[in-house]
Amino acid sequence: MTTLAPRHDGPGTVTVPGPRRRSTGLVVALVALLVLLVLSVMIGSTAIAPSVVWDALFHPSADIDQFAIRDYRLPRTVVGLVVGVALGVSGALIQALTRNPLADPGILGLHAGASFAVTVAVGVLGVRDIGGYLWFAFAGTLLVTLMVLALGSTRQGQSPVVMVLAGVCVGAVLRGAGSALELTNPEAFDAMRSWNAGSIVARPLDLVWPILPFFAVALVVAFAVSGPLNALALGEDLAAAQGVRLARTRVLAVLALTLLVGGATAIAGPIAFVGLMVPHVARWIVGPDQRWILAYSVLLAPILLLASDILGRIAMHPGEIPVGIVTAFVGAPVLIALVRRRKASGL
Repeated sequence: MTTLAPRHDGPGTVTVPGPRRRSTGLVVALVALLVLLVLSVMIGSTAIAPSVVWDALFHPSADIDQFAIRDYRLPRTVVGLVVGVALGVSGALIQALTRNPLADPGILGLHAGASFAVTVAVGVLGVRDIGGYLWFAFAGTLLVTLMVLALGSTRQGQSPVVMVLAGVCVGAVLRGAGSALELTNPEAFDAMRSWNAGSIVARPLDLVWPILPFFAVALVVAFAVSGPLNALALGEDLAAAQGVRLARTRVLAVLALTLLVGGATAIAGPIAFVGLMVPHVARWIVGPDQRWILAYSVLLAPILLLASDILGRIAMHPGEIPVGIVTAFVGAPVLIALVRRRKASGL
């Protein structure tokens, strides 16, 4: 049986919100997500009326607007939904696992590991099918995760500061190596430029279907370890005293991280800061319970990603800004604010 870890923001303990407030928040988030899903299909280089969207989904024809919806905007929206869920849950998991409020798949170098592995697969080995380079993305994510966890370990346990520094260094080295590799054969990597910026444009649904089973397994594992992660927030000794199997919890959490980050990066490239911001917003709403944080992350992360993608479409109309750049513009100030806050949301 696990005990919910209280959050300390100075003197006293923050009151944990009640079930009604949490449930109401989930409903509001779900409604907001549904609205953004509709807007994502409607908004683009040209605005399309809701009636045309309805006809494209349920009364298909050869109309050019319907073609744009079915072949471009709908797959783009589905990719944004799936990738958003993966990034949000992976961010919540890694913050809970490392007990570090600044942990994020991008900051800790996990995106860089997956990206470098995909770069090697595509540019060096000639892999073109997602079924092939997906496994490279998984391997790159897993290796960097284990490396950062090992480098961040000290005699007193895992050091959040050392872990962040290790992730930043490892990520910088891998990004530099990937860029150098791309310069050796610019023509082979020309098609990856949009992917490297973090984009969900022109991603057919055929890219999503092979990854969905991995994401489903990862989500089940993530929610399964959410209870033990609550106990782990109290400290390893107290968690062990409550019967939590620390090694198994870490292995399962790393497995879920590998599947989520590797799969999301294989589809859309490295999209940073979503996994950093969303768990903090969820934690401010529902408190420190990882079960509720994961539930909120499932909804809030695609909300952020789809909203950023829509903003990227209209900010430079008729051109577009890749969603990875938009989230970086939003996330960088948030990261600075989190670092400067004396009362960062605790874990």
